[in-house]
Amino acid sequence: MSIHYDGRRFRALGGGDGTYAEYRQQGDLVWAEFEGGHVRRGTVTGTCDAGGVLRLAYTMVLASGEVIAGHSTNTPQWHGGTLVLREVWERYGEHAATGVSYLEEVLAESRAS
Repeated sequence: MSIHYDGRRFRALGGGDGTYAEYRQQGDLVWAEFEGGHVRRGTVTGTCDAGGVLRLAYTMVLASGEVIAGHSTNTPQWHGGTLVLREVWERYGEHAATGVSYLEEVLAESRAS
């Protein structure tokens, strides 16, 4: 599955807390900035393989002032015509944790809501 992420926008499945990420891509290099909800500012940087799987490192500053860092592997899946990323993540340091999240693509006509 070849997916080009440039210009695609994602949020937590079901809308989440209002945090959105907008992705950019050049070749296999992928990056995004995200904010909203409890996230003041965040970034991800990594690579995309031929199957569309993203391997990313991330940092974010929460509204509380906490700084979080970690990495994730995001695997693309299609659900009813919507691109969904299954995100297996790990946080480092004093906020160490692991988990699985799902991100859904937000289409242009849905972005205003």
